[in-house]
Amino acid sequence: MKVKDLEPRRRADVTVKVVSLGEKRNVIGKDGSSHQVMDVLVGDETGSILMSVWDSNIQKVSQGKVFAIEDGFVSVHRGSMRLSLGRTGKMVETQGTFEVNTQNNVSNRVVEEEPRRRYGRY
Repeated sequence: MKVKDLEPRRRADVTVKVVSLGEKRNVIGKDGSSHQVMDVLVGDETGSILMSVWDSNIQKVSQGKVFAIEDGFVSVHRGSMRLSLGRTGKMVETQGTFEVNTQNNVSNRVVEEEPRRRYGRY
């Protein structure tokens, strides 16, 4: 799969290169536990996307590294597509020589968010 083909709320297996790192920030999870998260711009020759990297995976990423994202997930956050690992995804460092197409940043596309279902209610 290529970055240009990623779709909201779908699983994704894609190989990406890290373009730039955002700031680490602390967040509190739904269970009350503390976590660190960092938004990272990643991509391939077809496009780029913001990826949310959590906790211990933050120390693995640096500019120029290439990762195979296995069983990742494309979520929608504030109308913007984001690549994440979700619960079952893996981020495996690999080799690759390609230039990232940052002109086609799919996170810049506005995506309609679906209302969350709450036990049969909308």
